Amino acid sequence: MRRRALRRLPGYGTVRALQQKRRRSALGEGSTAGAGSGLAVAAGGRSWGQRLVRAAGAVLLTLFVIGVLTGDEEGATPTASAGEDRAGGVVRPPRPLHDTTTTAPPRTFTVVAAGDVLLHGRLWQQAAEDAAAAGQPGRSFVPMLAGVAPIVEEADLAVCHLETPVAPPEGPFSGYPVFSVPPEIAPALKATGFDACSTASNHTYDKGAEGVDRTLATLDATGLGHAGSARTPNEAAATTLLNANGVSVALLSSTYGFNGIPAPDGQTWRSNQIDEAKILADAAAAKRRGAEVVILALHWGDEYGQDLSAQQADLAPRLIASPDIDLVWGHHAHVVQPVENIGGEWVVYGMGNMIAYQGSLGPTREEGLMMRFTFSDAGGAWKVVDAAYEPLLTARQSPTRLVPVGRALADPATPPDFRARLQQAWDRTVEVIGRRGAGQAGLHPIQP
Repeated sequence: MRRRALRRLPGYGTVRALQQKRRRSALGEGSTAGAGSGLAVAAGGRSWGQRLVRAAGAVLLTLFVIGVLTGDEEGATPTASAGEDRAGGVVRPPRPLHDTTTTAPPRTFTVVAAGDVLLHGRLWQQAAEDAAAAGQPGRSFVPMLAGVAPIVEEADLAVCHLETPVAPPEGPFSGYPVFSVPPEIAPALKATGFDACSTASNHTYDKGAEGVDRTLATLDATGLGHAGSARTPNEAAATTLLNANGVSVALLSSTYGFNGIPAPDGQTWRSNQIDEAKILADAAAAKRRGAEVVILALHWGDEYGQDLSAQQADLAPRLIASPDIDLVWGHHAHVVQPVENIGGEWVVYGMGNMIAYQGSLGPTREEGLMMRFTFSDAGGAWKVVDAAYEPLLTARQSPTRLVPVGRALADPATPPDFRARLQQAWDRTVEVIGRRGAGQAGLHPIQP
């Protein structure tokens, strides 16, 4: 036993004082025992009182030494209580009647995503009519999108895909093949409940560097985050981090190409073209920069094809297998494509159009998909614990409106002729998204 350990014992000073007093008594220092004291001096010069003090000191010292030997070397002195046991010289506390340990509840968040925001002339004409009806100048896309607002607003994070550049406030506006659309779409997306947009698409360079800069400035002014295009090299190298119920979520965005339009002034950093190595590196960088979840938005697939392209089939399993990528969703095909669970993680190959006016190309271009994923860290790592969907329909009758199909079907006030079109959209969407086993993996409709 080291002396520094003994000195830390409670009552050590009392024992030392008793020991020193005995030594003084033995030497005759300061003793007052004598005639009339009522104490007889025993052989060896100590009284009975002194012997009692000595015995008490020895008992105390023994008890403290035992406590040190059975406790921590540095002076911890656990004392046994009723119900405790001793095994191997270690004092074990009594077991509580109930488990008193507490663990923090798992953190969760929901994220919603939808397909292409691809504005055509008929849509901005409708927006002008809606603004005029409300006594407002310019154009308002808010009434057109209002049908999906309840689903979007319920999510902790909502992400749209703005496929085209925006024009100056008074235009000129243009549609296919070189888009430049009214900027009022940005505040309408914000009013609907969206928090950010991916922007890498085959139309990103339609209006050159000015189009990229103007689009991102418009999103900034509206309070929408963005990923996929950039105004400066530093912005291109940064990671877009979004807040989802207190969780840091990174959004990455890349496209298969730019319709043959070269990067403005050779500035290839202006937007992200799909490159597997770069995507994986960017995802790893996002995790190092504090992202807890990484979502990858890809503009890919064969246009108007509801089955997977060769690139999608080849690349998706490798990307979602990365420990740094937690969810992949896609755009560009303008029709709904399958959803698949690969190794416990989800890939949405294509969500069709969220809002567009491609009616001359057939009814599938009017149909889209909204996805909702719930993430949880209950198992110690972030993972999707629920995947749900809502089919969408751009109803082309006047006024043109974006309709959540399941909710419209559940509404008894829906007219019978429109109900038939809604049912057609529902049936086709459910069949397509289930082609790769998503239903068996747990995908289900969002409840109205």
